[in-house]
Amino acid sequence: MDELEIIKLALDSVKDLGLLVIDKNGKIIIYNKASADSDGISQSDAIGKPFEYVFENPTTPSPTMETLRTGKEHIDMECVYETNEKTRNRTFGNAYPIKKDGQVVSIKNPNDANDLGIGMVHQHFKLVDIFSAADNIWLGDEKSGPILKKDRYAVIQEMARKFGFDIDPRKKVYNMAVSEKQTLEIIKVLYYGAKVIILDEPTAVLTVQETAKLFDVLRRMKAEGHAIIIITHKLNEVLEISDRVSILRKGEYITTVDTAQTDEQQLTEFMVGHKVDLNIERPVVEKTRPLLEIRDLTIRSDEGAVAIDRVNFYIRGGEILGVAGIAGCGQKELCEAIAGLRPIEGGQMIHKGENIVGLSPKAILDKGISMSFIPEDRLGMGLAPSLSITDNMLLKTYSDGRGIFVDRKRGRAEAEHVIQELEVVTPSTETPVRRLSGGNVQKVLLGREIKAGPNVIVTAYPVRGLDINSSYAIYHILNEQKKSGVGILFVGEDLDVMMALCDKIMVLCHGRVMGVVHAHKVTKEELGLMMTGALDLTRKYEDKPAGIARDTLIEEVDQ
Repeated sequence: MDELEIIKLALDSVKDLGLLVIDKNGKIIIYNKASADSDGISQSDAIGKPFEYVFENPTTPSPTMETLRTGKEHIDMECVYETNEKTRNRTFGNAYPIKKDGQVVSIKNPNDANDLGIGMVHQHFKLVDIFSAADNIWLGDEKSGPILKKDRYAVIQEMARKFGFDIDPRKKVYNMAVSEKQTLEIIKVLYYGAKVIILDEPTAVLTVQETAKLFDVLRRMKAEGHAIIIITHKLNEVLEISDRVSILRKGEYITTVDTAQTDEQQLTEFMVGHKVDLNIERPVVEKTRPLLEIRDLTIRSDEGAVAIDRVNFYIRGGEILGVAGIAGCGQKELCEAIAGLRPIEGGQMIHKGENIVGLSPKAILDKGISMSFIPEDRLGMGLAPSLSITDNMLLKTYSDGRGIFVDRKRGRAEAEHVIQELEVVTPSTETPVRRLSGGNVQKVLLGREIKAGPNVIVTAYPVRGLDINSSYAIYHILNEQKKSGVGILFVGEDLDVMMALCDKIMVLCHGRVMGVVHAHKVTKEELGLMMTGALDLTRKYEDKPAGIARDTLIEEVDQ
């Protein structure tokens, strides 16, 4: 008797638990008697047959399918299926095989997906900057041979025209705007015959106008027979563009609903598991004199180009100043310069009356100037991923200790305080931060910086990649700091959030300030125009837009 037969006999002896085993091809190889009795399907009718054939037969109502479809448990069942020669335990709801055009398929690598007509547009583009658009497309064309055919330029241009794209196949990637790069990524997957296209956070770096154009293209692709999957956390865009919505929570499938039959509130409840107040608080706080003044600041990028061009603005205590702009317009360089991590070519940074240009981050701390920087790259720049929460809490203060030994007791106490106050989900204070979820990593970073008692916080994309529950927790933390008189520079990408959370919004375009506006007065359309440079509020206007702030013209700041 072989091993499989022994397992079958053992599982058949289990009376109160329905058990099912599916092989890597989606066929049922074990179906114990408890499952058969509950479903009313004989073992001989199930074993050896594809799972979907047995359980998607509408004439066969079964507790198994009722559990999958409704989420209501009718029987205690567990599915064990085989993949890559390893056996993994999964809840029964994960028992569906992957099907393409009604047929069960196996996808083990990107080549399998490409062969099945499935293409992916990643949030972080997979392009070679020094190559042209056409070269980036042809890089994967292994069947073309060493000689590139000139008529393929025409193929690319015709494909772009068909779907309403505007792209020059000969243009170098490093000369492209963000929206052009995304267009190139989409054309690339279409070129290789993708009929199912997955887009990961496609609007994260797009303006309102660019998003609208992208959605028009996606609707055209849908009309041509393409299936489109969009992964996004922007619920307003989900409701605008999708036909159906599937919700995942902590890696588990929750449900699928028709977009026309739902709203943001319901989707949020599905995502979080309980009711959430979607209103972002914007507390009114008495503002102080400017804590940080930026005067004629000029900064160069790593490549030597001007990233920030003679920028002027200020941050008061008790206010949140948002920074909006298309990705790559100088946000990163600005934050790093304020934190002392990037050299400054010209201008001044006045913090509490002292010019801090040229000072190192440590020198700034040694002078008693309390300023915290929360970078967009949380694990790469903000924390040491392999170290524990305790050790990460000590990174900014270990040099303050007496003697040769680090006071880990103090660090552990600080870690425990942050875990409790910010509700960080972690096994212990000694857990490496790389093992935490994105939301908990951000809480640890915020907690450490807040623990230092800053009066200015510089934060870049603090909720990028976080779920709604974690995002709102971060908004609450920032608002609490605002109430205590802290000035906050908030670099963000979600205009709806910035308009609800911030007091003012400064818009950058190619390193220049297009204007500073009151968040509660400005519209997304106006912000979009400013982000593209079509609206420059720094010029003199007889009829100024309603949202314009006095900061735009940098007049006296002592009022």
